[in-house]
Amino acid sequence: MNRPRNVGGRDRVVRGVLGGSLLIVALGAVLTGRQTVGIVAGLAGIGLSVNAASGFCGMNALLGIDTCSRADGPDSDSSGK
Repeated sequence: MNRPRNVGGRDRVVRGVLGGSLLIVALGAVLTGRQTVGIVAGLAGIGLSVNAASGFCGMNALLGIDTCSRADGPDSDSSGK
């Protein structure tokens, strides 16, 4: 399934960092016996990490938000022409 990218630039980096941080929080929560917090943080972390990796966010699509610059778009040419 080919979805148009709607997450780019700083937004993508922030989602990646937050996603990774939430996965660490989830692991810590599960190890200390707080499974509910671990599950919620883990799901949020996975969601943000997938958004960052794929460049697509379903919520952004529903709300009509696109944080990709023209250089980040699928038709961009990195050769500088």
